[in-house]
Amino acid sequence: MSDIPFDSAAARAQVLDRIAQAARASGRDSADVTLVAVSKQQPWDPVAQVLAAGQTIFGENRVQEAQARWADHREGLELRLIGPLQTNKAKEAVALFDVIETLDRERLAKALAEEMARQGKAVRLYVQVNTGEEPQKAGIAPAEADAFIARCRETYGLEIEGLMCIPPAEEPPGPHFALLSRIAARNGLSKLSMGMSGDYETAVRFGATSVRVGSALFGARTG
Repeated sequence: MSDIPFDSAAARAQVLDRIAQAARASGRDSADVTLVAVSKQQPWDPVAQVLAAGQTIFGENRVQEAQARWADHREGLELRLIGPLQTNKAKEAVALFDVIETLDRERLAKALAEEMARQGKAVRLYVQVNTGEEPQKAGIAPAEADAFIARCRETYGLEIEGLMCIPPAEEPPGPHFALLSRIAARNGLSKLSMGMSGDYETAVRFGATSVRVGSALFGARTG
């Protein structure tokens, strides 16, 4: 095991370069792909490194952890909630986050609509689709996605910006990314949050507009 500390700033530069290469290879502009640094459960030092390197968009899994981490560093940043959201945390989530990527049920749609109206804040919303239909994972089933998106828009007046997915770890991600892209296209959605440290280049080739990268930026967590 190396004693050399992991250089998160250098890792960020490498990830951005690989995103750019994947975009060029698929005839896309790398500027159309946003890097979301997944800072959840990370100590502050590596997060500070990527902040200093110019990273301004971060993904968090839990409302309370994000509140504690970003309370004194919120200015000029975009925070995205990429973990499951309980309806009783809707108030805090709307207050803290710019983007919520895990809208996946009607009760949550109602709670978010009410909180955004109450706070006068328009949080950008993504519907999470459980492309692998895994029982342990959050997300709307693919067959129910069209109707759910329609209810979000028509019943709750929500503007849906895009879709998000987390493919099954043991399956090739490409077909899942392709499925998400098809659902987005038929619902008039242009934003796709897909791809993590192990498959973000594949996601870019399938049209990802944002990739959520943690361990490739910060190193593998220990302990």
